[in-house]
Amino acid sequence: MGNNIRYSSFGAHAILIAWEAIISKKILEDILSFKNKITEFKKGKYADLVIGYNSLTILYNTEVVDFDREVKTLKEIYKVNIQNNKITNYLWEIPVCYHPEFGIDINDISKKLQKTSNEIIELHTHKIYTVFFIGFLPGFMYLGGLNNELFFDRKPNPRLKVPKGSVAIGGQQTGVYPMESAGGWNIIGRTPISFFDIDKTTPCFVKAGDQIKFKAVSKAAFYEIASKLKQKTYHITKTVLHG
Repeated sequence: MGNNIRYSSFGAHAILIAWEAIISKKILEDILSFKNKITEFKKGKYADLVIGYNSLTILYNTEVVDFDREVKTLKEIYKVNIQNNKITNYLWEIPVCYHPEFGIDINDISKKLQKTSNEIIELHTHKIYTVFFIGFLPGFMYLGGLNNELFFDRKPNPRLKVPKGSVAIGGQQTGVYPMESAGGWNIIGRTPISFFDIDKTTPCFVKAGDQIKFKAVSKAAFYEIASKLKQKTYHITKTVLHG
């Protein structure tokens, strides 16, 4: 796979590493492996490593003076075989209430897709989604794996305020709004789980390579979980992924 990777200058302080322009779990695994190797061999030399669907951007602390030499070093790092290079990833079970009070677009989607609300919920909760990267907003997950029967165009005119925790569908993707924001995706439910908390050591508990399983809950269960979260007595169900 290394022969298909392209390196390009991304300003004076960054290098963009790009894989084939497709959404692929195999490519994601390669990106994460490379990221871990760079973390090991380039400690203190970069400010951040940013993952995309098929890319990894290295933001350096200082200007990249000799681009060709740095790329040669990166290619050597890519080839290194490190034992226990893989970090631990988790499958997170996320409760979602799909009641129309929260899923304000679910009835419209139901009519246009000619499926009942229950069928939409079943299709949405049946799949396990892979977190490819976090972006757009802090804690916003780019998830792969939406059933093609649920593909639904984004809204032509985005809402100015989408409530925090809204679970939505946009085109061929699904995701969760981690905070109140503008947004053009179609809202089918809401989760009480917060995906970004600036007061925590790790503000976003989910990372690239993790997986998400949505679980349908009632309105009563939604408010009960929300109450437990405030009291810090609710723990998200997670399972270690073995791969």
